[in-house]
Amino acid sequence: MAQVRRYLVERDIPGIGGMSIVELCGAARASNQAVATLGGGLQWQHSYVSGDKTFCIYLADSEDSIRTHAELSGFPVTSVTEIVQIIDPTTANN
Repeated sequence: MAQVRRYLVERDIPGIGGMSIVELCGAARASNQAVATLGGGLQWQHSYVSGDKTFCIYLADSEDSIRTHAELSGFPVTSVTEIVQIIDPTTANN
């Protein structure tokens, strides 16, 4: 994998927050298959699911890899934002 960056991918998916675990498992399988098809350059870490949106965290070599994943998986991309730093409560201790 080339230089890896972290991205937040926002997806507008009406009703996703009301999907059953079986439906969400199917979505996860579709994502995993797309990642495998890409053969590197992208790793899905996890997603936050809300009413009509998901917020997905990826490690990727480029925004293009994320958009290709979206095409292969069939999931829309509303926005892609590179995450340049992570802070949390322990950051205050530095």
